[in-house]
Amino acid sequence: MATVLLVRHGRTTANASGTLAGWTPGVQLDDVGIAQATVLATRISSLPLTAVVTSPLERCRETTGVLVGERDVTVHVDQDVAEVRYGDWTGEPLKALTKQPLWKVVQHHPSAARFPGEGAESLAEMQARAVAAIRRWNDELGKDALYAVVSHGDVIKAVLADALGLHLDLFQRIVVDPASLSVVQYSPTRPFVERMNDTGGDVSGLTPRKRGRRRSAEGDAVVGGGAGSSQPSRRKR
Repeated sequence: MATVLLVRHGRTTANASGTLAGWTPGVQLDDVGIAQATVLATRISSLPLTAVVTSPLERCRETTGVLVGERDVTVHVDQDVAEVRYGDWTGEPLKALTKQPLWKVVQHHPSAARFPGEGAESLAEMQARAVAAIRRWNDELGKDALYAVVSHGDVIKAVLADALGLHLDLFQRIVVDPASLSVVQYSPTRPFVERMNDTGGDVSGLTPRKRGRRRSAEGDAVVGGGAGSSQPSRRKR
């Protein structure tokens, strides 16, 4: 079963100023964002990544560079996991956007939200392309792949909503912070959401096991919840 680490880029100058960056060129990580990405890179340093897939936008490429470091890992750039095309909303202060009639639609009925302006897209279109991209990379990298996708908040929320079987109208209930880690394991029959908005703690349990796998190859859930992925250390006697 392919395991996908969904990583949101670290904090940016636009995040700090309350601006909707969208596809604005040149938006980079601020000092806090670089520190966040560095912490996450240390946390996942022991995981045997098959590959990293990144949005082409600078803030994701920069986060990817910190995560990969000196690793010999192939990096793929994929526009299908890139930011929502917000159209005329791009570059606007969030405080100003909250006064737009569309804001309430985005909050309460996002499946009906289409952003204004040339080249803009709907949230439903964004979810469709992002989920299709994850499925495509699962097939391309193989069923035992453990790979990272470095993307954006709304994109990751949309992928998680799909994995949870939630309607897109409920995706605003999901929180995805900068440099957070969310994890989905894709079985032949269903996804399993292992983590959401994780910003600290041990990740060693995410390493695929050749024996004693957490779930069967058929993708059955463990009745009763199972023992979890963490294994207690054993002292030698």
